[in-house]
Amino acid sequence: MLRISVSPRKHPLVSSLLVMGFFCAQVSCYSFKSTSIDPSITSFTVLPFENRADNGPVTLAISFSEKLKDKVRRESRLKFVETDPDITFSGNIRDFSVVSQAPTADNTSALSRLTISVQVSFENRRDETKNWNQSFSYFQEFDGRTNLLDIQESLVERINNQLVEDIFNKAFGDW
Repeated sequence: MLRISVSPRKHPLVSSLLVMGFFCAQVSCYSFKSTSIDPSITSFTVLPFENRADNGPVTLAISFSEKLKDKVRRESRLKFVETDPDITFSGNIRDFSVVSQAPTADNTSALSRLTISVQVSFENRRDETKNWNQSFSYFQEFDGRTNLLDIQESLVERINNQLVEDIFNKAFGDW
């Protein structure tokens, strides 16, 4: 078996190739997120969402707003600002409902579904053609014999994660 060993210290070309390979790997990792944000856009804000759902938890709008803010901070290069942002997210929680999906003969439910719907307005001050206003909805099913209050926090967390993902993809996805 023939073995060839090349030391980066002795061959500057090998060092350069290693550095370029590392750089390309870093750039390509960013592109896997499929975000497309105009370079002139540098800031964003998330206005507090209003809770218009009659029976949702009182913290629902606050936790949703914070989750959206955190997602944009973590997965984009945009800076959060309170005044004069390039991009603004605003809206309200429209619905928080539990519906029986599988009623039984004894007037109970074998399966229930928690649905949360939000109305979101996206304003791009640099390019008004990118503005939109859209409703997003997601649900989680659970055992109908389970008390909703016992699992509500985890269900809301999962639903909010998906809603925020969908909103982020709508705002910044390059599909």
